[in-house]
Amino acid sequence: MKLQTNLSIKKQADNQIDYSSKIFLLGSCFSENIGNKLSYYKFQSQQNPFGILFHPKAIEQLIKNAIQQKVYTENDLVFNNERWHSLDAHSSLSAPDKKDVLINLNTALVQTKKQLEEASHIIITLGTSWVYSYLKTDMMVANCHKIPQKEFSKELLSVAEISETLHAILALIKRVNSKASVLFTISPVRHLKDGFIENMRSKAHLISGVHATIAQETNAYYFPSYEIVMDELREYRFYTEDLLHPNKTAIHYIWEKFIDCWCCEASKATMQEIETIQKGLSHTSFNENSEQHQKFLKSLEEKKKSVIKKHPFISF
Repeated sequence: MKLQTNLSIKKQADNQIDYSSKIFLLGSCFSENIGNKLSYYKFQSQQNPFGILFHPKAIEQLIKNAIQQKVYTENDLVFNNERWHSLDAHSSLSAPDKKDVLINLNTALVQTKKQLEEASHIIITLGTSWVYSYLKTDMMVANCHKIPQKEFSKELLSVAEISETLHAILALIKRVNSKASVLFTISPVRHLKDGFIENMRSKAHLISGVHATIAQETNAYYFPSYEIVMDELREYRFYTEDLLHPNKTAIHYIWEKFIDCWCCEASKATMQEIETIQKGLSHTSFNENSEQHQKFLKSLEEKKKSVIKKHPFISF
């Protein structure tokens, strides 16, 4: 008896990820879920210097500003709830002192440009097609920072607008790094604050926009994170308590699919070694002075040295 529909995901034939790859992740909170997995397994990865970015226009703006070496000034900031913010960035870069915010922003822009130039793989996760524009400046924003909604207008990006934006993102990346593989994915997180129907329209526009884009581009790919959750994990037991975000089980399931698709076979052995070490590092002993525990620590240290010898950039 078959109790589950399964997606058929082909193994990536070229440009696979291994431990020499440099991976840069941008986009919605789901990009951080995958980014955290890459960090756990000690891949060379960096994620979201500007914090979580939900829609494609915000990601395009970040990439454009980084490549053009924009410098943020006080005129780019807004003040709300006793903190200074940039409407281009997530609130994780906000602060009570505007000088700190400017340091955060300009440092993150430099980091973004460096990562774009050096990355072998750039993973972009899109969360929504809904965008907000700040009425005072008529500029599209990445984050509203809890400023009253009456100060913004809201619109749904069309499929054509999304595709145009993604083409622009790819063109910008190619200006500084023509060899990078760009992998798009759609976040499975549901944005029900927009409404049930509105969320589905939003995701549909993103999916159509991505496929319209990669059909015309080289070195651009799609990984079906959204479809895995919607079609393979169709039960609420795969969600957190808010019933909107995939839980740890779902994230790990998608991660395994991603690794099977994109990771080279040789790297999987290293991943197993690192997982053994990571579990060992989190182990708590009942008696730290016991002979058994000392042998365990010695063995763990030997395993760490073995991995670091093969991959000197790794540290534990």
